[in-house]
Amino acid sequence: MKIGAVFPQLEIGADPKVVRDWTTTVEQAGYNHVLAYDHVLGADPTNRPGWTGYTDKSLFHEVFVLFGYMAAITTKLELVTGVLILPQRQTALVAKQAAEVDVLSNGRLRLGVGIGWNQVEYQALGVPFKQRGAVLEEQVDVLRKLWSEPVISYDGKYHEIVEAGLNPLPGRQIPIWFGGSADAVLRRTGRIGDGWMPQSPPDDRAKQQIAMIREAAEAAGRDPQSVGIEARLTLGAVPEQDWPAFADGWRDLGATHLCVNTMNMGLATPQDHAKVLAEVLPKLG
Repeated sequence: MKIGAVFPQLEIGADPKVVRDWTTTVEQAGYNHVLAYDHVLGADPTNRPGWTGYTDKSLFHEVFVLFGYMAAITTKLELVTGVLILPQRQTALVAKQAAEVDVLSNGRLRLGVGIGWNQVEYQALGVPFKQRGAVLEEQVDVLRKLWSEPVISYDGKYHEIVEAGLNPLPGRQIPIWFGGSADAVLRRTGRIGDGWMPQSPPDDRAKQQIAMIREAAEAAGRDPQSVGIEARLTLGAVPEQDWPAFADGWRDLGATHLCVNTMNMGLATPQDHAKVLAEVLPKLG
């Protein structure tokens, strides 16, 4: 099971030197990959009573620009979106940005995608919030065609491309993983996904969800074992003595990857995040 580190978006700040130091420390510590969340806009909660999501005070580095920076200062780290809110972005532009990051990183991008929950972002970006699941599924098809052929034509329900293509091409199919826990997401992962990104403990429910994914993969004529699983260990939400058991539990369920989240631990500085990550990796096997 490959172990990665969650980029502490909300607590790292905007100093590029700090971002660089955290990234290089994580790579030197032996982590396999870095996973970064995606949000474009945060909502001002002043006139939104009961708002519980991210706000305008929540700092998010734009993931493709961030990964372009990280690609230049690392040599081995896989760069993972966890997840990119795909339906609120233009598909051809995502294809271009992802291809460019993959080219500049020598094939180190993994694209985790999801439908999101933030209607404020969708409204501001001029994208309908409804039908985003159906839109995402067609987007995946478009992305894979754009990455595999110099010129394509596509006539879908949500996309129309007439004899156009990307240059440079990534030279491979960039892996597309799905985040989310709804049955529709699990079935979609089994049918067309390269992997699944749960945020739950390795319990009976997770076991049932993995079974649903594998059943959907088999029904689609795919090898169920070809679908990866990336769990997330949030250190602040799991007692320290249980960290190894959490990792072992997901390993026993067949997880191929696990990422470690150090946010919400009360850490004072980005350096503290890097220090904790360096110390916890040997404990996870």
